[in-house]
Amino acid sequence: MRWGQEQARERFAKSRVARLATADASGKPHLVPVTFVTLEDTVAIAVDAKPKSTSRLKRLRNIEENPQVTLLADEYSDDWEHLWWVRADGHARVVHGDVEWWDARERLVGRYPQYRREPPEGVIILVTVARWSGWSFR
Repeated sequence: MRWGQEQARERFAKSRVARLATADASGKPHLVPVTFVTLEDTVAIAVDAKPKSTSRLKRLRNIEENPQVTLLADEYSDDWEHLWWVRADGHARVVHGDVEWWDARERLVGRYPQYRREPPEGVIILVTVARWSGWSFR
């Protein structure tokens, strides 16, 4: 069953994790799991203090080169009647230290207990969603 934009947005917002798909200027894809919070038609993703191999992350370089991104949240179950997915296609930008950053950071801290202990200090990716789409088995 296909969902409308509102139902897809609501289901996405309830998910605890999503996957962020970016692509570089040549179109080479890159996919990573992310924690997030929705702010209407904007999705905020923190680059937090969890261990990473570099501070110059591929997702950030890709957004600089090609800001078109896709987010995917889904639920898998061996009982296929519980399957669903939501995709958010949009335009990403990176913020730090401005009003949007502080607002997104506050919402992320409110959503994830881990961020209450160690709030994100790095950049935050803001995705302005142009299209929400989704599907569920029933």
